[in-house]
Amino acid sequence: MEPILNKVDLARELGRETAELRNELRQFLQKKIKESNWDISFELLEILGLLYKRDGMIQQEIADILIKDKSSVTYLITNLVKRDLVERTEDQTDRRNKQIFLKAKGRELIQQLGPWVEELYTKATQGIPVENIALALAIARKMNENLKL
Repeated sequence: MEPILNKVDLARELGRETAELRNELRQFLQKKIKESNWDISFELLEILGLLYKRDGMIQQEIADILIKDKSSVTYLITNLVKRDLVERTEDQTDRRNKQIFLKAKGRELIQQLGPWVEELYTKATQGIPVENIALALAIARKMNENLKL
């Protein structure tokens, strides 16, 4: 295989590798979920993880971060509400928006995932200097920024 030397081909390959990495990360966690006999999907865990980092997000913010349409996110959040993992409340500043908050049961579930996530990213970054990871992140952010202009 010939080395890729031009910017466009490298960017295309980076996009493909990024998509494959996301798929591998997802499969790793799905395998752990299945092995533990948890009755929850990766998509639901993604939302719980976002709320664990920043509780009280509105549905549109969640949809934007996950790159999903608002109706799909509404369906997923309704599922989480039924499972008593989150609660949906009216936004005090804009009643059209709904804020989503983790309940104790949802917080506990995400905390149980901590060791798996640690294992996942330790394995993924094995043999890669931290400086290279920081550079890759900066490049991906800049490429995203360029496309949003």
